[in-house]
Amino acid sequence: MVFAFSAEPQDVRIEPPGLSAILSVPGNASGLVLFAHGSGSGRHSPRNNYVSGRLREAGIATLLLDLLTPEEERDRANVFDIRLLAARLIEATDWAARQEGTRGLPVGYFGASTGGGAALVAAAVRGPEIAAVVSRGGRPDLAGSALAQVSAPTLLIVGGLDGPVIDMNREAQARMHAEAELVIVPGAGHLFEEPGTLDQVIEHSRGWFQRHFRRVRAGESVK
Repeated sequence: MVFAFSAEPQDVRIEPPGLSAILSVPGNASGLVLFAHGSGSGRHSPRNNYVSGRLREAGIATLLLDLLTPEEERDRANVFDIRLLAARLIEATDWAARQEGTRGLPVGYFGASTGGGAALVAAAVRGPEIAAVVSRGGRPDLAGSALAQVSAPTLLIVGGLDGPVIDMNREAQARMHAEAELVIVPGAGHLFEEPGTLDQVIEHSRGWFQRHFRRVRAGESVK
């Protein structure tokens, strides 16, 4: 299927395996960010759509997708199958690489909650093809042994009130060999629902993606 690529969000379908998604491609996009949502969430997540909109304003293309088909979602075990979710993120990455409007763009992953673990597993598999990863309130520990295989620069953002997840992210950061930074947003809980906290996530994420997309476009290698 041929799409009329636009900065305005449009519904697309990723074949295979038949995933519903929302794609936005601003003119002269600097890169493409794929969103991996957490358990119980999907392409209509209000928080991730808000982040996506702000990234688009900065000239970054975004793809918000459901990592499971409606049939698969009925089996709750699939919601926490990190390897399956990562495989779907990889399939979406391959799909984007085949589309005229997104082909050749530097690629980044934005993972939330369990999606953070899936994004890191996918990044480990794709290696230098992935320019950067951002995890918001993520569970990087769920990536397991894949953490040591990630080469993409990774930004771990955690709420200051999200105690157990802070510890999980610190431990994961220590296991990574790639560039990995941990940012703790004061006064934020797991979902970053507190006033102004999600805007801080956006500010950090936007800067991270822009910096590493520029690096890829300049032909620099990952340090």
